[in-house]
Amino acid sequence: MSTIYLMEAANLFCGDDDPTASKHLTLTELQLPNLQEAYQDHQPGGSRVQIEVAVGIQKLEASFKLAGWDPDLLAQFGLGASARKKFTAYGVIRNKRSGAAIEAKAVLEGRLGAASPDVFQRGEMQGFDYTISEILHYELHFEGTETYYWDFFTSDWRVNGVSQNADERAILRIPGGL
Repeated sequence: MSTIYLMEAANLFCGDDDPTASKHLTLTELQLPNLQEAYQDHQPGGSRVQIEVAVGIQKLEASFKLAGWDPDLLAQFGLGASARKKFTAYGVIRNKRSGAAIEAKAVLEGRLGAASPDVFQRGEMQGFDYTISEILHYELHFEGTETYYWDFFTSDWRVNGVSQNADERAILRIPGGL
């Protein structure tokens, strides 16, 4: 049966090691990674028509915007913070047919790659735009079910819990994953 799912609210934890790292009071925007394939053009010598060939998935990057200043988060930026951090986003998704609230959850491991302050204007709230770069792990769950899972180090890529590259990983003798 058809329905519409709309996100109504979101929260972000910047560093899961600290339960007080919730950004629910300052989070104004959240952009999960774009899932986009990478393509290479191919012009065969024996064909008049060029084709695109899928060769992988483009790097993942996420962003968010917080109202005001966050000195603890700013300290996570740059080369001084050499370790990747875990970022966990939660969303309240509303099933418009049934009215039920559904949990969406995204887990990313990456680096705080950019912290861009808004222009200060007296009488307006200044905020910061942040970018999560060097993402090496990404999970997306909808209503408690794994939708996407990718891990750089195990080379595992799952969609709806099903490995998309188990055959490749087995042939290459890459351990880990399911």
